[in-house]
Amino acid sequence: MKLRTRQGLMMECLLLFLFIPALLALLPPFIPPMPLLWALALYCLVALRRDPAFHRRELWNRKPFPAALPSICMLFAAGAALIAALVWKNSPTLFFTFTREHPVVWAVVMLLYPVFSVYPQGIVYRAFLMHRYRELAPGRQKETALILLSAVSFAFMHIVFRNWVAMALTFPGGLLFAWRQLRTRSLLTSSVEHALYGCFLFSVGLGSYFYARLI
Repeated sequence: MKLRTRQGLMMECLLLFLFIPALLALLPPFIPPMPLLWALALYCLVALRRDPAFHRRELWNRKPFPAALPSICMLFAAGAALIAALVWKNSPTLFFTFTREHPVVWAVVMLLYPVFSVYPQGIVYRAFLMHRYRELAPGRQKETALILLSAVSFAFMHIVFRNWVAMALTFPGGLLFAWRQLRTRSLLTSSVEHALYGCFLFSVGLGSYFYARLI
């Protein structure tokens, strides 16, 4: 499954992270995004497990989490306050609407979203992407290039929801989550951070931008 040539890696990267999302955005919405995400995550997981250069412990690796937690919490507090203020100012009718009007559904989303959406995205856009295409990045700026590639791909994937807000909201998060993954080599740590922001976006009222294609 491993593609050994530079050209092969570039073609795979373009297919998985550019052409397929763009095609899904152009086609009628007959395929729900979640099964496609799981299929892609499975492909990436198999590829990583077959790659002897990949350290499998990075797929979880809880050891860095306690040391990273204070930084995660401080950044999240600032980010959540900013997001809440922007929603309150620009779309007050959305402000915590989902939480107030559909508390049971909200609780289910809070429980299932980290497991069935966040972690598979972490496999694809952080563990796989930043390992698989590492040799394509420039030597002196390799980490910066990988963070940008991860964030751009992560944001562009949200084109399937057919609105610019989803992509704009996920790009800064993509930068942060990719940076965290490179610093900790812990998919648990970066996924917890991702889940915090994702759950807050749903809670504060912005979830409609991330499931509009499903209804």
